[in-house]
Amino acid sequence: MDSSTNSLDEGSADGSADYQDRSSGMEVRLQAQEDEITLLKSSLADALRRIRIHDQLLPLLKQQLIAVNPGAARVLNQVCCSDGCSSRRFSGVDGIPHSAATPSQQSNSIVNSANGHTGSPAAVKLPRPTSMDQSTQTEPTLSPQEPEQNTLSLHGKSRNVEEGFPLDQTAADQSRAKLIRIPGLEEEEDDDEDQEDEGGGEQEKELNFTMEETVQPDMVQVLQREDSQDGSCSSEEPSSSTASLTNSNQNLSSRSGPLTTIQEGEKTLVRRNSEKLLNAERQRKRLDKKAASSANLLTRSPSLENRAKELISSAGSPGSRRGTHSQGQSIKMFIRGRPITMYVPSNIQNYEDLKMELPSEKLELDWVYGYRGRDGRANLYFLPTGEAVYFIACVIVLYHIKNSTQRHYRKHTDCVRSLALHPDKVRVASGQMAGVDKDGKPLQSCVHIWDSKTLVTLQQIGLGTFQRGVGSLAFSSADSGGFLSVIDDSNEHMLSVWDCAKETKLAEIKSTNEAVFAVEFNPSDSNNIITCGKSHVYFWTLSGGQFTKKQGIFGKYKKPKFIQCFTFGLTGDVLTGDSEGNILTWGKSAADVKTLGKGAKETYQIMRQTRAHEGSVFTLCTLQDGALLSGGGKDRKIIRWSADLAPERECEIPEKFGTVRTIAAMDEEELLVGTTRNAILRGTISDGFLAIVEEYGLCADFCPNGSIVSIGLNTGRWVVLDLLTQEVISESVDGNEQLSVMRYSPDGNFLAVGSHDNFIYIYNVTEKGRRYTRFGKCNGHSSFITHLDWSKDGRYIMSNSGDYEILYWDITGGCKLLRNRSESKDREWASFTCVLGFHVMGVWLEGSDGTDINALCRSHSERIVAVADDFCKVHLFQFPCPKLKAPSHKYDGHGSHVTNVCFTHNDSHLLSMGGKDTCIFQWRVVREDKGTALGSSWDSKDKLTSTLSASTSSLEPPSS
Repeated sequence: MDSSTNSLDEGSADGSADYQDRSSGMEVRLQAQEDEITLLKSSLADALRRIRIHDQLLPLLKQQLIAVNPGAARVLNQVCCSDGCSSRRFSGVDGIPHSAATPSQQSNSIVNSANGHTGSPAAVKLPRPTSMDQSTQTEPTLSPQEPEQNTLSLHGKSRNVEEGFPLDQTAADQSRAKLIRIPGLEEEEDDDEDQEDEGGGEQEKELNFTMEETVQPDMVQVLQREDSQDGSCSSEEPSSSTASLTNSNQNLSSRSGPLTTIQEGEKTLVRRNSEKLLNAERQRKRLDKKAASSANLLTRSPSLENRAKELISSAGSPGSRRGTHSQGQSIKMFIRGRPITMYVPSNIQNYEDLKMELPSEKLELDWVYGYRGRDGRANLYFLPTGEAVYFIACVIVLYHIKNSTQRHYRKHTDCVRSLALHPDKVRVASGQMAGVDKDGKPLQSCVHIWDSKTLVTLQQIGLGTFQRGVGSLAFSSADSGGFLSVIDDSNEHMLSVWDCAKETKLAEIKSTNEAVFAVEFNPSDSNNIITCGKSHVYFWTLSGGQFTKKQGIFGKYKKPKFIQCFTFGLTGDVLTGDSEGNILTWGKSAADVKTLGKGAKETYQIMRQTRAHEGSVFTLCTLQDGALLSGGGKDRKIIRWSADLAPERECEIPEKFGTVRTIAAMDEEELLVGTTRNAILRGTISDGFLAIVEEYGLCADFCPNGSIVSIGLNTGRWVVLDLLTQEVISESVDGNEQLSVMRYSPDGNFLAVGSHDNFIYIYNVTEKGRRYTRFGKCNGHSSFITHLDWSKDGRYIMSNSGDYEILYWDITGGCKLLRNRSESKDREWASFTCVLGFHVMGVWLEGSDGTDINALCRSHSERIVAVADDFCKVHLFQFPCPKLKAPSHKYDGHGSHVTNVCFTHNDSHLLSMGGKDTCIFQWRVVREDKGTALGSSWDSKDKLTSTLSASTSSLEPPSS
């Protein structure tokens, strides 16, 4: 929902970088879609190849059977017609039309080549060979032997003998048959594809040899296969229910028609020679390699983490998320077409009877950390009530500095982009962006005028009128704020003037195709408006509902690339700050007839140029005594000027806060300063400034002793801090990519560090969290680590990765990967932040593509789970929630995707972290039945320490 801005100057690269971020995001998304199309094309080609092989082999088998026994043709036709099949298809071998028998009909008809008799098979259908991608918890996929099973199901029992499936010994001697192998009919998969590409090749092979094998056509015991991590298939105990097998035989006979029973004696069955069956191990390795290659097409780029997406609602799309129950043992979940198996815990007897209800807990917004300074202008004001008013995401914060309390205006439906204070210092105007909700419905931009004392919306202006969003706002001063001027974010940057009381538009005009940074009414004349931006400053006059425009003339002075800001002096002069570091004084003068020609009227020209800063002048603020404050970009200075622009005092802010973005005067001395690194400073030019809102973090976790915190950075480096002394007591580097998760074991003996280099680094922790030594490294994920959790005994880790893997690790056993994941289904976890797992499967929506859920966190009471999604929402579910469409409480306020959530130690509050909006929301957890907040004590220190324990992009420690 966040979008690009008009900040195009070199000193505010973050503003223009939004265009690049959006373009880059679209390119990555397009590449992902192309990868999906490639995968679908590959699957379609494989299906066509299988059908072609089926069509080629079926008539050949019929010809061989008819050659041995001419009476078989009549029986085959009778079987095809028994189910009402009348369709015909031409074989690619002989061009002769053949009946298109269904696979069930083929598998249920057996021809006795010795005597021409037919009969129903006495065995149930065996499970197909399966293969698995290594190191990923996905459902086994059908191997390329599937066509062979369909075409050769006439003698499936001989296949069972070859594959080593146990047979019922009581029926071992009932019949014998000759198995004729046809070598060369099934080539390796790559050879088949090569022949198809070349437009043909040999369609038939001569019979090279025959061999006899004992075939037992009666009951076959079914083997259940369980998928394992290394791609192998481990067999369970065979089932031996005679009754069920007999019923199966009867059903098969009834489907295939009235066929006679198989007589004892030798039968000749035709079977092709299969290299895949003779060398199953080599085939399994080839399939694993191919599955891994296909899985790589589904791996998403980390750059997609910063985009907000529209939900895919089609349940049948490749990204659809479906869940199927498998006899109380496992649940299948599909994300972007990739199957994931969730094992059902042993204490759940009937999965279908589980009921999902809304949790009794709810959330109330308590505190908002962060400030949008990277690309904003004129977005910080000081109210007579002692409150600073500014915006972040979709929320406007009123922060009482002395009392350290907050109030919030939350009527906007998308990111707030502009702010203006009425001359009465009570009413506030705020403009928002245009966007879409999670269902794709448009969210129209508009301007809200509201009362800062009661937080009541007074007027809503221009709903649906402003394209893309509202970039700049200003109240008129000469008539006590009766009019409002608006610049929207369309390509033409439409300038409009509105009557606030009547909520009607008085005039509108295209201002310029260049970026516009500010708009203001002349304080002495509401008919005069000034706008500035890229390479221009315009003076507008409104008369009779029509605008006339005059452009400022730079004359002999160098024309700057950007006019960043402007203000009015006490004498009525216009003062502008530009990208060259100058303050320009503008005034009216008679037109130069020689330059402008006859008939030229008065113009606005530069009267004076004052060198002020190195780099851009981002903000100008006029004080009540006529003094002027200027804030610089490159030099990070705040300079106080006299009324005649003589420098009086200056101050330089620390580099870690970035450059000065805006200045708001609290009184003649004390100031509030917003910076480009999203910090708000409070102080004076003489005494310096301290941060009351500050930016931090990437990922962090507390040591169980509560006095040590580890913080991961985006360079692969992580540091350990002592909260009491605020000293760095240890630091290390793991790889050269960003760290995504830090997690201490419950006993504090280990620290797990998840990285974007696909590894989990394990450290031994000694000396009460002050000493760290490398213990091992978990190697097995095929994508970057996203989440991990420790078991309650501190021995095991559950981890998720960017390609939707769920892996389990035995840490005390040497960081070994647990191949059999079903062994972990009953394990208890000290925390639960992994977004994939049986206990949280219900938080995923239909159509999820794998990145829609960014984070979740289970409460310490294990009653509820909070979820952060890609649609700017925070959800509250009951825990566990393993069923589809689980109900939840939903909360908005974030202006971008929510990246993380975290409960405080006593579950009294929940913290949610924003993405591009760089803010942190602090929610109070309230029990619905009691109407009171959980937990008893909550002070400023709790706010600070609790926030550090989660991934953060912005932090505000309230002043004590």
